[in-house]
Amino acid sequence: MRKTAAALLLILLILLAVPWLRDEEEPLIPRRLLFSSPGRSSPLLSPDGTKLSFLAVRKFKVNVWVAPPDDWRAAVAVTSDSTKGVPRYFWAHTNDHILYLQDQEGDEDWRLYSVDINSLEKRALTPPEGVRAEIQQLSPKFPGQVLVGLNDRVPELHDIHRIDLVTGERRLVMENPGKLGGGSVTGFVTDDSFRVRFAWVLMPDGSERLMQRRPDSTWEVFETIPREDVLTTWVEAFDATGRMAWWIDSRGRNTAALFLHDLDTGEKRLLAEDPLADADQLLLHPTRRTVEAVSFNYDRPRWEALDDSMRGHLERLAEVDDGDLSVVSRALADDLWIVEYAPSDSPGRYYLYDRQAREAAFLFHRVPALEGHPLTRMHPRIIQSRDGLDMVSYLSLPPWSDPDGDGRPREPLPMILLVHGGPWWRDVWGYSSRHQWLANRGYAVLSVNFRGSTGFGKAFANAGARQWGRRMQRDLLDGVEWAVETGVTRRGEVGIMGGSYGGYATLAGLTLTPEVFACGVDIVGPSNLVTMLETGPPYWKAWFDLDASLIGDPRTEEGRAMLKERSPLTHAGRIVRPLLIAHGSNDPRVIQAESDQMVQAMQASGLPVTYLVFPDEGHVLGRAANRLAFHAVAEAFLAEHLGGRTEPYGWALENSSIEVPAGAELVPGLAEMLEYYRQRSLADSSAMAPPDSVAPDAVPP
Repeated sequence: MRKTAAALLLILLILLAVPWLRDEEEPLIPRRLLFSSPGRSSPLLSPDGTKLSFLAVRKFKVNVWVAPPDDWRAAVAVTSDSTKGVPRYFWAHTNDHILYLQDQEGDEDWRLYSVDINSLEKRALTPPEGVRAEIQQLSPKFPGQVLVGLNDRVPELHDIHRIDLVTGERRLVMENPGKLGGGSVTGFVTDDSFRVRFAWVLMPDGSERLMQRRPDSTWEVFETIPREDVLTTWVEAFDATGRMAWWIDSRGRNTAALFLHDLDTGEKRLLAEDPLADADQLLLHPTRRTVEAVSFNYDRPRWEALDDSMRGHLERLAEVDDGDLSVVSRALADDLWIVEYAPSDSPGRYYLYDRQAREAAFLFHRVPALEGHPLTRMHPRIIQSRDGLDMVSYLSLPPWSDPDGDGRPREPLPMILLVHGGPWWRDVWGYSSRHQWLANRGYAVLSVNFRGSTGFGKAFANAGARQWGRRMQRDLLDGVEWAVETGVTRRGEVGIMGGSYGGYATLAGLTLTPEVFACGVDIVGPSNLVTMLETGPPYWKAWFDLDASLIGDPRTEEGRAMLKERSPLTHAGRIVRPLLIAHGSNDPRVIQAESDQMVQAMQASGLPVTYLVFPDEGHVLGRAANRLAFHAVAEAFLAEHLGGRTEPYGWALENSSIEVPAGAELVPGLAEMLEYYRQRSLADSSAMAPPDSVAPDAVPP
């Protein structure tokens, strides 16, 4: 018996001491649950509150479904998109029409469609191919019409049109003059009466002017926004009278606060502010259009009510469920709301809130199939940069490594530095499919809001001006150093991954500091800052002066030299760590040539690189099959170089357009999978199973 007890004690000590044994006990969360189309999302109430809509899968594609508010299970699909699904939609004020935008294979030339939910008749409201539609305004005053911006006259300029939802008849409301007052028109501000009230004009020095339209159709300067406030100041909405405007404004202060502006008298009144964070979301009364609450988001969102009634509702809703609260839809009568609770360890839950009874009825989980899986929590962390900036950051750990849930791992882990895009954007606390995926595979995951990130005041946002590859990049390195010093990871066991600007940061990390990262995954990242600035979509040209002030000016010899020196392409020959690059062929923001030239430069230097191309995608992977294929390959790549866990490829490449023009042999199992699909294509047979198949998971059930 003593020998048996000693043996059991020895086994227990081994289990406690060897992390990979505990790791293997954690079940793998299937990729299809994390990256295929969601179960049910984006619920909205019709304006009259008699219908509930949401996005859900119909024949493997996301479409719009409509049901009574009290019985979502009786929902009927009212759209039948069979390409890549409906990405976003809106209710028209007729209460009988759904509007949605769709592009062609990621080209972001959005076309606007109207669907009659009774007859299911679909009508294209805007021109096909080569024209980008932008919804300007919906209003209960004109239920059967919509204001839309279209660039069909001049690709660089969006004119405002008024379109009838039933007939498709289109009438020009405002022709974009292109230039006003010595600057470039970047957009218009309209009200519920479908009047064009203001034009935004970007000046050559990067400042902005808000130009007001006079009764005689001429324009005059109404407000001036200095360059340092352009990222953090704008008109948010008008009230129902059209005489009061709600501003998010950072002028004369650091963080952007909420102001009420009397347009007749010019008086401005401060309503809410936060010393650490900019004003974020507003809760507007659906008919009076008055702001009833505003949120601020430093490390976690907080709501500030502006009247007692809203304060009582927010306090009541805080008792219903866990997670950060947002009000996602309100009926015009304001008797029914849809609210969402978003914790970091769940995709989110929706409730129908009866405002008069102050009762919330559960609707559905966003991804019910994920309930019960070992999802992890995200932990806010404040990391200080080497020059003293506080950077709000977020850390996720595998549940087995963080049993107390306090964000302190039992032992250092391989880590992924996950970098957000923009760069004038931010990471937020909450559910992240990539954080969950990587943590489940055994990695610590760190996201750092480096300087230039928005939401933390104009000083922090402007601290990133012309700092690509310099202080912005050093902030990321400071995040890595923090993780090493606090025992989250070990030096040399950190990978870097990101999309768009995050892809640039990945390439910069592997070229400018070639020994820091163990590997990198670049998704649609620019490699040459000069060509990136010169090849954006035509409707971005009005913003060029601002881009030049924030990134660098390729129109000057000095500016081109600086941009070239900070471009990863210039230093491609310095790469010594494994690199995976992915790009969508139709990306209008960062064109595929940015990745092509990086791959060509590496190949010319004899450096290995794996290159994934998706011919039917753009700046983001819109098709579920392509998301699954990319993450399956990235998972195998990261496991090869950092030692994380992997789920077999299975059917992950099924129905994907993935092409691998370089380096398939460098990712374990990828070349074999591609050969399997080649052979199956030659055999013209779908009966052959992939080499390591477990179950068809390339499309949602």
